[in-house]
Parts: sequence; structure tokens; C-alpha cells
Amino acid sequence: MSTETTAAKTTGNSVETTRMIAFSGMFAAIAAVLMFFEIPLPFAPSFYKLDFSEVPVLIGTFCFGPVTGAVIEGLKILLKFVIKGTSTAGVGELANFAVGCAFVVPAGIVYKVMKNRKGALVGCVTGTLVMIVLGCLINAYVLLPFYANAFEMPIDALIAMGTAVNPAINSLLTFVMLAVAPFNLLKGVLVSLITFLLYKRISRLVKGAKNGL
Repeated sequence: MSTETTAAKTTGNSVETTRMIAFSGMFAAIAAVLMFFEIPLPFAPSFYKLDFSEVPVLIGTFCFGPVTGAVIEGLKILLKFVIKGTSTAGVGELANFAVGCAFVVPAGIVYKVMKNRKGALVGCVTGTLVMIVLGCLINAYVLLPFYANAFEMPIDALIAMGTAVNPAINSLLTFVMLAVAPFNLLKGVLVSLITFLLYKRISRLVKGAKNGL
């Protein structure tokens, strides 16, 4: 390999790295802002609200890969933490990070292997399923017990808030199955749909991609 070729390759890698860092920061900033626009849902207690902050994170993941997607997710949480602080001693933020990564990282891994519309679809379905399972586990064994202790109320009181919107919710199991799981399913479907609509144009802007969704 000639010196000129090596130099050109190094320059190209440097440009790509710079582009990735710049757009990752931008995606994280947009995601952090979107976290403040929350939509209450009729089938879940009032403390479960839908936002679309995972859209820029998922787009960044498809553009730059699953590792970068996890980094963008972390930056998003950090920015919100700096702007708004925390009422959960960081527990809620860590759970949000874990659930967000459960969605975008599997989606990014599949799309990295199958870099086409089918791969993106399979990735989004996979990510949504993983997010549903992990979201239920985290809520059942981390978030709900933490909130019960933090606000000095029995966990049955939190379950009762679920019963108020859905009489079928009468236990921790039914709470996560009828409130948490549908919440994450709806979020996964909507985020995936919006990403499908936006990704092709944004990817071309980000990296001049001619192929994609």
C-alpha cells in the first residue's frame, strides 16, 4: 500500500470519526429535549408517560452501530440529568438507560448484519421484544420497589394506581403485564415507525448513504 493510499485512508477514518462524534452529540441533545415532551397513556398510571426520545437514538444507532447507540443513550440520560436533576437518586435514570439500550442495541446489532429494510424491521421487532421483557423485569424488581420505599408507601398502593385505570390490574404481575408491557410495546412500535419514515433522509445527510431503509 502506498504512502498516499495510507494517508488517504487515515484521513477518511478521521473524517468519519469526527462526523460520528458530532452527530452523536446532536442526536443525544435532540433526544434529551424530546424527553421533556411526555404523553400520558389511558391504560397506565400517570407516572408512565410516553416520549419519543428513542427516535434520534435509534437513528444514530442505525447510522453508526450499536456501540455508538448505547453511547448516545447514555449521553441523553446524562444531559437530562444535568438539566433537570433527579428525584430517584439516579435509579430511574439508570433504569431508563438500561431499557433504552435494550431496545436500540439489539436493533443496531441486527441492522449491522442485515443492512437493508428487512434488517431494520427485524432489528426493531427484536429490540421491542427485548425492551418489553427487560422493562417488565426492571419495573417489577427495581423501579416499583424503589418508588415504594422512597415515598414510604406499600407497593400495593402503586398497584392500586394501576387498578384505577384498569380493574384487571390487581397484582405486581398483572401490573407489569397490563401496564408496563403494553407501554413498551406501544413505544417500540411508534419509535420504529417514525424511524422508518425519517432514517433514509437523515442517513444521507449524516454520511451520504445511498442505501438504507
